[in-house]
Amino acid sequence: MPFLSETLSRVKPSPTVAVTQLANELKAAGKDVIGLGAGEPDFDTPDHIKAAAKAAIDAGKTKYTAPDGIIELKQAICAKFERENGLSYKPSQISVSTGGKQVLFNAFMATLNPGDEVVIPAPYWVSYPDMVKLGQGEPVIIEGAPEMGYKITPEQLEAAITPKTKWFLFNSPSNPTGAGYSRAELKALTDVLMKHPHVWIMSDDMYEHLAYDGFEFCTPAEVEPALYERTLTCNGVSKAYAMTGWRIGYAGGPEPLIAAMRKIQSQSTTNPCSISQWAAVEALNGPQEFLGEWVEVFKRRRNLVVEALNAIDGIECPTPEGAFYVYPTIGGLLGKTSAGGKKIDTDEDFATALLEENGVAVVFGAAFGLSPAFRISYATSDAALTEACERIAAFCKGLK
Repeated sequence: MPFLSETLSRVKPSPTVAVTQLANELKAAGKDVIGLGAGEPDFDTPDHIKAAAKAAIDAGKTKYTAPDGIIELKQAICAKFERENGLSYKPSQISVSTGGKQVLFNAFMATLNPGDEVVIPAPYWVSYPDMVKLGQGEPVIIEGAPEMGYKITPEQLEAAITPKTKWFLFNSPSNPTGAGYSRAELKALTDVLMKHPHVWIMSDDMYEHLAYDGFEFCTPAEVEPALYERTLTCNGVSKAYAMTGWRIGYAGGPEPLIAAMRKIQSQSTTNPCSISQWAAVEALNGPQEFLGEWVEVFKRRRNLVVEALNAIDGIECPTPEGAFYVYPTIGGLLGKTSAGGKKIDTDEDFATALLEENGVAVVFGAAFGLSPAFRISYATSDAALTEACERIAAFCKGLK
């Protein structure tokens, strides 16, 4: 349509949202579908967090707040950063937004000029490149190959940086692969960044608490304190605390950047939901013991899915260090035809035929910048995962 912005033509709708919506539509139409597309814990928000929200409602805390968060939540975030990451921030260095996505979006809108480059390792979360494009920046993609554990090397990062590079966007543990960078691996990357003082670092730490097998989470400004003044450390309560619908994300960074992000937010959504903010205060300050219990459940589900997928001819599934995703490759299945007559030339063909013929919704690898592969979220019940893997095995067995 001619009256729409030209910028809009540079971006596409979120594939993960599209897959989930299609799966829900098929379910509503009566089709038996197992949805493994959404990155959303199946646990309920803990009772003490819900109680804090109810208390906030009863106390009348239902009015506008400061655009980027109440002081009580900013103080809780400062305490969290100090306690868990060894990072010291003041409330004036904290931004609270309507979900982690808005934190990143605000930062890009506040800093990018036309032609600015943002270095993004692939596979990447589907929204990263499109948010950069909306800010009139240019995504520069570095591929983390399967044989490298889906992680990039310092040499790749060095080669990708140019005088136009504004940001390096880092995510560990990763969505979509679950790959996590060790302290030594991250230090090697920060050593490169130390040589390029014009490059800022945006660290998406949303899956910080979902780590397995002794993997120890670390974040760039923690590993290299000299990067503190040009790092935006981003996080949120959605994944760790099963609060996806509450929509609270946050970040710590230099005051001028936080002030610029506040200006953007003041002219868009203004404050995040007041009740959600009080719930997030309790999430960060309250009991944390359940996090370890949930991690054990996710680890069991991860092992179930990895073992089942690796038993299927044509699929190779690495064991991730964190998050709640697996990212198996399917190069051995391309060029075949499904039992329903669908030619499987791409991972999108694979995902479409799998959904239509066997009722399993996954997200195709091209959406994350690395093919041929697909992403499964194992943040659902053991029974659903077992049945889904059996259906995937049957689908693959039927390929000729």
